[in-house]
Amino acid sequence: MADSGQPEVVWGVGDASYQAAGQFDGIRTLVDAFYDAMETLPEAKKIREMHPVDLSESRDKLTRFLCGWLGGPRLYREKYGPIAIPRAHAHLDIQEAERDAWLTCMDEALKQVPYEEGFKKYLMTQLFVPAERCRLASQAVRQ
Repeated sequence: MADSGQPEVVWGVGDASYQAAGQFDGIRTLVDAFYDAMETLPEAKKIREMHPVDLSESRDKLTRFLCGWLGGPRLYREKYGPIAIPRAHAHLDIQEAERDAWLTCMDEALKQVPYEEGFKKYLMTQLFVPAERCRLASQAVRQ
């Protein structure tokens, strides 16, 4: 492969993903766009109903969680304590349709933020993992 003269970006190492996401403010913008998509997309109706009417705390929690998950400061833990995402969502009935609706909302949100296209693709690939783990935890509770 030819050297383009650009340094290779390695997301997922250190705080590279946190930086690529625009740190706290960029992540908050993403989260707001995510919940806005959840409020408007018909395929997200069921997952929207899994949330409280007032999404203020949900927006704060997801923003803080993603900051740490992307390699930045552990803001969720500082405010809310430790969390295991699959276990925290196991009480919800999450099937493939709900997992996919969640991912669709995130994909729509990513269209609203000025992230590099390669980072957007990387992020969607990475976000599938916790989304699927939540689905699996939900199904395990129901067996």
